[in-house]
Amino acid sequence: MSRAETYAEPLAPRAREVVAAGLDAEAVVTLFGRCEVDYEGRASSYLGPGDRLVVLKPDGTLLVHKREQRTPVNWQPPGCDHHAELVDGQLQVVSDRSNPDEHVEILFEEIHALVRYDAEDVEELELTGTEEDLRQRILDDPSLVEAGFEAEETEYQTDAGAADIVGTDAEGHTVVVELKRRRVGPKAVGQLKRYVDAVRRTEDEAARGILVAPSVTDTAHELLDEEGLEFVSLEP
Repeated sequence: MSRAETYAEPLAPRAREVVAAGLDAEAVVTLFGRCEVDYEGRASSYLGPGDRLVVLKPDGTLLVHKREQRTPVNWQPPGCDHHAELVDGQLQVVSDRSNPDEHVEILFEEIHALVRYDAEDVEELELTGTEEDLRQRILDDPSLVEAGFEAEETEYQTDAGAADIVGTDAEGHTVVVELKRRRVGPKAVGQLKRYVDAVRRTEDEAARGILVAPSVTDTAHELLDEEGLEFVSLEP
């Protein structure tokens, strides 16, 4: 049996059978067609007839998408109960939520496409390219900042806040390193300056500051030069 079953222009009785069987089998079911949407719950709304994409997920999620915008115009969160029925010969998909009490009815005038997916997806999302990735790169190889740099502390508390990494250079002077995972502007330079100034006031008058990011704007570059701070280009 195919992992995906596709039905073009199915009649309402057949569509109800496929949707019901898909929900029972904990499949992902999508419908594209002309429909109207009624919602009753913490508020109420009505969406008149239009061509929309409806997605039913096995965890109880419901999404109703219009032809534009990335967010659904109607939706229900995981944990809802879905079922399909015939109303005056038309397919109606219903989604119920108990806490809080919410009810969505989607009545299809026409169904242009219906797909049932027997999906397998057990992997968890793994984020990459974070500031933590960047921090770990430097802790694993401090020479990425500069030759002779030694990282000593992370989240180092200063009077101006927590600096990402503080260490020493080849001359033994304190180096404050501020990490950013994407291209940055003057705001990041100002943040680094505050940390460096705080360290200079309390610990090492010769403390240096290095901004580490993939890139900086021209304005930020000019400000770094004005403040006697440095920049190292590094990707997470």
